[in-house]
Amino acid sequence: MLPCDKTSAMSDFFTTVPVPIPFEGPDSDNPLAFRWYDADRVVGDKTMAEHLRFGVCYWHSFSWDGFDVFGAGTLDRPWITDPGDPIAAAKTKMAAAFEFFEKLGAPFWSFHDRDIAPEGATFGESVDNLSIMVDEAEIHMERTGTKLLWGTANAFSNPRYQAGAATNPDPEIFAYAAAQVCAALEATNRLGGANYVLWGGREGYETLLNTDMKREKEQLARFLTMVIEHKHKIGFEGTILLEPKPHEPTKHQYDFDVAACHAFLQEYDLTAEVRTNIEVNHATLSGHDFAHEVATAVNAGIFGSIDANAGDDRLGWDLDRFPVSVEDMTLGIYEILKGGGFTTGGMMFDAKLRRQSIARDDLFHGHIGGMDTLARSLLAASAMLEDGALSDRVADRYAGWDGDLGRQVMGGEYSLRDLHDRALELPEPNRASGRQEELENLVARYVERAQ
Repeated sequence: MLPCDKTSAMSDFFTTVPVPIPFEGPDSDNPLAFRWYDADRVVGDKTMAEHLRFGVCYWHSFSWDGFDVFGAGTLDRPWITDPGDPIAAAKTKMAAAFEFFEKLGAPFWSFHDRDIAPEGATFGESVDNLSIMVDEAEIHMERTGTKLLWGTANAFSNPRYQAGAATNPDPEIFAYAAAQVCAALEATNRLGGANYVLWGGREGYETLLNTDMKREKEQLARFLTMVIEHKHKIGFEGTILLEPKPHEPTKHQYDFDVAACHAFLQEYDLTAEVRTNIEVNHATLSGHDFAHEVATAVNAGIFGSIDANAGDDRLGWDLDRFPVSVEDMTLGIYEILKGGGFTTGGMMFDAKLRRQSIARDDLFHGHIGGMDTLARSLLAASAMLEDGALSDRVADRYAGWDGDLGRQVMGGEYSLRDLHDRALELPEPNRASGRQEELENLVARYVERAQ
């Protein structure tokens, strides 16, 4: 264990919370205990901890005080209200974060560069601040055993990025963003990150009246290529992840959903190097189900990691709630398991509290609920996969394609005219039920029985 100064030792912001949060089983009424997440329980061929690879995000949990576009912050967050030296304040915030990680028992965390280190008056000062805080993070990680799931750069909040970072019409701003990502990627590498995420918060446009879309996409491809080149130059062994992001904040995002990201990666020959980081709420905003986005990524060979959260069907913006629907998450985890599970990725809680949940320990309640939801979803999904409950039904539905006609059509043995002439000689084909309601009931039974 490395020697720790006052800021790198465990803090005391969560004095009412035990170390770590215990597992007490489904019958427990203790709000600060896990009912379903038993880290060491084996499900299939892995423990729950190995399957789910839970992580806590730094931004919503420790850098956000509850503000939104309609009002100021509401949450009790003394670690971000310190009026003193910015680096001292950053160290206090980091101490609070690692106290939380350790008490929750989450194995991973993630950050933006500007979450952990204040932006300086110059780029050089910002780099120095980041280096200081990476040193601090190394001490905390050594002390607690918490690992880094991924790092990224906040290349969207500063006014310089009003028209995007990689897709900006000004090459000077492109160059600044590249420099910032370089520093963030190197910081992620220093901390042994399993992945690096490119989150294109403003990589899109509002109107074609002032936009050269072809040029901007080429810029984005060049930017991503530079990141990949630098990854190899510095020996970063993690995975580069691109995060699909619809609508917010621009009307037309180039990374709208997994399919758009895949098309982009194919167009610029980047599929061998880049995977996707799928956010559940982003899937909702793009008009898709979470399971659809996972299946699309798995089928394309670009599945990487998950930002675990939830939206609200009645609000058309990025609400980032903690996940509470076992059924919704079961279907997503089922697709992840079908694809072989996580490699370098995991379940990162890119989630935040409601503005009225102002107590510090509410942060634990949100994460405990999310972890229990996903643990129970894992049990249901694993059982469905093991029993073949859905896969057998799907195979039966497409069985005809394994017969003579299906093989001959797919093998190119029939032309369009051949099939026309064949249809003239045959009666109307029979139809079969898709059994959607029965299958929905089947999933519900697995969710109910998950133990």
